[in-house]
Amino acid sequence: MVLAQLGGSISRAIQQMSNATIIDEKVLNDCLNEITRALLQADVQFQLVREMQTNIKKIVNLDDLAAGHNKRRIIQQAIFNELCKMLDPGKPSFTPKKGKTSVVMFVGLQGSGKTTTCTKYAYYHQKKGWKPALVCADTFRAGAFDQLKQNATKAKIPFYGSYMESDPVKIAVEGVERFKKENCDLIIVDTSGRHKQEAALFEEMRQVDEATKPDLVIFVMDSSIGQAAFDQARAFKQSVKVGAVIVTKMDGHAKGGGALSAVAATKSPVIFIGTGEHMDEFEVFDVKSFVSRLLGMGDWSGFMDKIQEVVPMDQQPELLQKLSEGNFTLRIMYEQFQNILKMGPIGQVFSMLPGFSAELMPKGREKESQAKIKRYMTMMDSMTNEELDSSNPKLMNESRIRRIARGSGRQIIEVMEMLEEYKRLAKIWSKMKGLKIPKKGEMSALSRNMNAQHMSKVLPPQVLKQIGGMGGLQSLMKQMGSAKDMMGMFGGGDK
Repeated sequence: MVLAQLGGSISRAIQQMSNATIIDEKVLNDCLNEITRALLQADVQFQLVREMQTNIKKIVNLDDLAAGHNKRRIIQQAIFNELCKMLDPGKPSFTPKKGKTSVVMFVGLQGSGKTTTCTKYAYYHQKKGWKPALVCADTFRAGAFDQLKQNATKAKIPFYGSYMESDPVKIAVEGVERFKKENCDLIIVDTSGRHKQEAALFEEMRQVDEATKPDLVIFVMDSSIGQAAFDQARAFKQSVKVGAVIVTKMDGHAKGGGALSAVAATKSPVIFIGTGEHMDEFEVFDVKSFVSRLLGMGDWSGFMDKIQEVVPMDQQPELLQKLSEGNFTLRIMYEQFQNILKMGPIGQVFSMLPGFSAELMPKGREKESQAKIKRYMTMMDSMTNEELDSSNPKLMNESRIRRIARGSGRQIIEVMEMLEEYKRLAKIWSKMKGLKIPKKGEMSALSRNMNAQHMSKVLPPQVLKQIGGMGGLQSLMKQMGSAKDMMGMFGGGDK
């Protein structure tokens, strides 16, 4: 994924600093120089990187820190905060409200994935209960209307456009009026792009903007454009009132830092990122969560939200009960595999877990991991109820393994590999034993009831070391109050 290399480089710099016996000026400078190099290689604008380095040095004055302070944690927190600041303009974008008509206009260069992003944006809101509609005001690119029509039909979203009319302003106005009459509460207008910035593009954008009076203008940017991002974003902002940014193609291997630094040029927040071609490969962009995952520190609150989305409400207390008992059966593993597959691309899910760097799940490996999970589930389909519900590994003798392999059409060695994975997960699950059970339906209480003891068992040793061991974890949890916010360093905070 885009920026996985950047995240890995920054994580390594922080890890090297954490391994140092004494944190002095040289160790701090070495760490900051490594981070600076990584950001510049990822095409983040030089001025932004220099500001970040200066700010961290102001915050972390080693001479002024008393002996009792955890210097590693103070430096790490400063790096985390400055990366967040770089991506956060400090003001939220316009948020559409259900039942009240909002017009959203999409702008960007041709090839940035604007038309696909329009449909993803509509589909995302449709799933949340909005009544979206799409208007194709792109008359410049041949096939633009066909693409939007195809996408909208697939997602069952109403659309408007014309093969005959060449005036984009007229199409935009007619489309918006029509969907207002049909009581659609989110009308999305897709505009023309060009291969490069030119007067004709900006003039057309201004005319559509004046005619439709959108509540929000979203600038769609391809993550691979590098250093040109800053100037390009600024040019669009000067032409129309860009209120938000969506960064596309974050699943590629481009550097991507330039696109993220465009936030500084538009002074508008990134609200979504596109992480693939499919309709559901579209993530809400939360600065803290993103930086946390970038640094391999996970996004616990995002992970809990994902679980809440895919685990039916009536099954949530049952899942928590099983967690607290610490008895992990093959049936529970099967159910959790089902939930993981529902959560979306597996690399995104793993990157939410503390200690998993995006580099650990390269793009090519995602399909392989997904196929392995499905293969394991096929083997478990050949098991008896007794085998699925037992937590005794000795039950699975040679004859049972042979029967399962034969029934699922797999090799004996593959069944044994699946049972080894079960034992590994059972070991992790057992560490959750004794977790206090929240009231029915309170899924978020799972994180609130995780005390430092539980968290220290679940977190990988290197992550625990980074935050200052058990003492650092306890003070972090105390400082943040609740587990959703507790993950300060792990991308927590209210969304």
